[in-house]
Amino acid sequence: MALVENLVLVFVAGLVTALATGLGALPFFVVDDFSDRWNVALWGLASGIMVAASLFGLVNEGLAYASGGFPTLMVGGLLAGVLLVEVADRALDAIDIGKHADEESDGSETDDHHHADEEVHADGGHGHDDHAMEAEAIATGNLKTLVLVLGILTVHSFPEGVAIGVSFAELGFEGGIPILGFSVPLLAVFMTVAISIHNVPEGLAISIPMRAMDVSKWRMVGAAVFSSLPQPIGAVVAFVFVRWAQEFLPFGFGFAAGAMIYLVATEFVPEALETGADLPGDGYKELLAGLVAGVVAMVPLMYV
Repeated sequence: MALVENLVLVFVAGLVTALATGLGALPFFVVDDFSDRWNVALWGLASGIMVAASLFGLVNEGLAYASGGFPTLMVGGLLAGVLLVEVADRALDAIDIGKHADEESDGSETDDHHHADEEVHADGGHGHDDHAMEAEAIATGNLKTLVLVLGILTVHSFPEGVAIGVSFAELGFEGGIPILGFSVPLLAVFMTVAISIHNVPEGLAISIPMRAMDVSKWRMVGAAVFSSLPQPIGAVVAFVFVRWAQEFLPFGFGFAAGAMIYLVATEFVPEALETGADLPGDGYKELLAGLVAGVVAMVPLMYV
């Protein structure tokens, strides 16, 4: 029974991060556009928080569990996390979501979506092509397309889910924070908060092209949440694995840290710089300010 309760708590933590993605669509309830300057700063803040949580949280925990003083398993996990993200990116690059969406829509609708996509990039290059394609596919609402997109998003969101699940490895042990009758590890609290904050600009990036398609505001919120739904599933799977095979905990911590840091380097930072390409200084000042703010906010908390 205790195991079931633990799984529910881990799932809820993952669900919280998924719901946080919907917050990225909320600015469009009060404004028609969202400042690139603030968007870049948000990506920087999310990146700083994720790097700090990974280095000073996940890596530290992995080292603490390393046997014999040499973190072989943790280093292997780091490399495996990087490899998964790279392989997933290459696999996703080979799939044209927009093509599948177009095949399921009529000609006039296709033209409208292509026109909206062109508007997105003409407005200043908001986001990467994958966000525009995801938004277009979700906007069509076709079941076959949604299944395809959900499969792609599962691969894309898996590292975040793993990070949440692994951070709950010591759930119920001594030294945790009492929450709803559970002894929740401090690392789990911070990873849940960190990934939730990261998901806000992710939801904004998906919502921007949907705004250009005149998608309703609440549907934008739902689409943003939909994009992160695989995270609670990944969290539960990772939690079960590390609790079942605790000797692989260093690998799990390393895997989550490697994947998250690599995601920051290859996706979050490029996303921010692309968004800020038209700003003075190409957005580097805003990105750096966000990064520093994220690290400064997280590091003291990790050592409470």
